[in-house]
Amino acid sequence: MIKVSGLTKTFGNIKAVDDISFDVLEGENLVLLGTSGCGKTTTLKMINRLIDPDAGTISINEVDTSREKPELLRRKIGYVMQNIGLFPHYTVAENIAVVPRLLQWDKKHTINRTLELLKKLHLPENYLQLFPRELSGGQQQRVGLARALISDPDILLMDEPFGALDNVTRSSIQAEFKALEEFTKKTILMVTHDVQEAFELADRICLMDQGKIIQIGTPKELLFTPKNDFVIRFLDGQRLALQFKLVTIEDLWEFLPEDPRHTNKTISADKASMWSVMEAFSADRSIEHQFFVNTRTKTIKGLNFTQLTNAFNSYQNKEIHD
Repeated sequence: MIKVSGLTKTFGNIKAVDDISFDVLEGENLVLLGTSGCGKTTTLKMINRLIDPDAGTISINEVDTSREKPELLRRKIGYVMQNIGLFPHYTVAENIAVVPRLLQWDKKHTINRTLELLKKLHLPENYLQLFPRELSGGQQQRVGLARALISDPDILLMDEPFGALDNVTRSSIQAEFKALEEFTKKTILMVTHDVQEAFELADRICLMDQGKIIQIGTPKELLFTPKNDFVIRFLDGQRLALQFKLVTIEDLWEFLPEDPRHTNKTISADKASMWSVMEAFSADRSIEHQFFVNTRTKTIKGLNFTQLTNAFNSYQNKEIHD
């Protein structure tokens, strides 16, 4: 869907982006992760030509973006900017309708699509006449998402989309983001410096430092097969918590003992993370076993807390040695 080749951008004596190349697959969420100044936001802005590169090419669906007019390119790409970026003098309805006006949609089509998105994003219809200053941070962020989604673009660019929100609101909107069908069918390139956010939302992560790509891979690949010491250091302090959230009971299946008991109260093994299962054991001390069904093999296994931790340790050792 998106192909970046040899991309370079220099500001004065600083090489903000240094000869990087990567692909974003159709329907994938690729997250650009790194500390401030690593070049991730500059890279994102070059995708929709808010900044032009000094060297290299960007192609979308095999078409070189430098051959398109920037304004026409941007109308085909949803963009969720840092700190939300709503127009303060526009109402919610006017903010959401910015792209439809440029595309010359008729009023009825715009209203119908707006109402559809409000419902999906849990915003009341009577908010349409309010101004951004009258909304909470979470509500403003939902309006920003609606504005990016209204024309149903195939590609969505997101620059620190949840960075301005408090932790509770951020977690809530991240959960909605993952669940909403509008997002699951799009090709998404997202920028964040938040490690937990990247590992929660990404299909793959592109870890950057000083304008270069250090490693691209799935969250599990960065955790269990880091390319070098930089990747190891970058994830230090959060590694175990990230593993708990990423590793599912299905991942542990071969290390879990057979259990002859049967129960109708099973949890899908591919949906249950180490983190969620441990939380369940901690929340209710009366629970001795939890039962899971592997939808792939159609088998059921039960486990207690000790069996869970033993299986996790075995899985860790296998991933590291493989």
